[in-house]
Amino acid sequence: MIIVGVDGSVAARAAVEWAANDAFRMRVPLRIVHAVDRSPYQISKHPTPAMPDLLLREGQRILREAEALVRERQPAVEVETRDIEGAPAEVLREQAEDATEVVVGSRGRGGFASALLGSVSMHVAGHVRCPVVVVRGEHRPTYGEVVVGVDDSPECEPALAYAFEQAKLRGSALRVLHAWQVPVHAFAPEASYDMDEVRTAQHQSVSDRLAIFSRDYPAVKLVEDVQSADPMNALTDASERADLLVVGSHGRGALGSMVLGSVSRGVLHHAHCPVAVVRA
Repeated sequence: MIIVGVDGSVAARAAVEWAANDAFRMRVPLRIVHAVDRSPYQISKHPTPAMPDLLLREGQRILREAEALVRERQPAVEVETRDIEGAPAEVLREQAEDATEVVVGSRGRGGFASALLGSVSMHVAGHVRCPVVVVRGEHRPTYGEVVVGVDDSPECEPALAYAFEQAKLRGSALRVLHAWQVPVHAFAPEASYDMDEVRTAQHQSVSDRLAIFSRDYPAVKLVEDVQSADPMNALTDASERADLLVVGSHGRGALGSMVLGSVSRGVLHHAHCPVAVVRA
């Protein structure tokens, strides 16, 4: 089952469309979830007695509109709705326990999306076991390419597996991007490297990892993209021509070491396409 969080925003509507399309491709049910968070009103000096009812009515309206959108875009998808009390991040985390995927909008007005590029997104991507897809509100053309970031660690393999499956379901090419930087040693900054040797080793690292998946996905067109570049910048640039950017949540090396830190935050802020964060 795919879980999508909604709050009535433009980004949440885009997330619903994304989730409906993915549910159709995967042939799994879709659950639309709205979080009713009363906490901001419970600590007010002048609480409004009617506010809980207003929140519930607004949540029901948001859910009805989201369900109608799914039935309009993908009528074959089995869909249900849930209005759940609680903080957005905690609601998503609980709902995602048995989910195939969680989808959220990147910006919104309260509920799931308002702080998605801050505490909510970091909490969900760091604690939810299934892939978390962050969708922006603007409409983009279809490019026919999925991009996945890899590093030199086995922890990137779940992201690769997810990216291969997405490329297969979409009939898209898969660009496997490995951005690496020559390390600078604090005690030997003048250390030199054989760049041809380093480059060859990086290519071989990517090729060896891809060989494992290529046998299972022979129809997926692969594009190996190994760059000596800053990982966040390379991923952001590649996202301009992609329908989906996939990154792993843990790993070693230039890309994976801080994927829930500086790299992931930078990608989530600056990527031009939806971003999927896949836990190792």
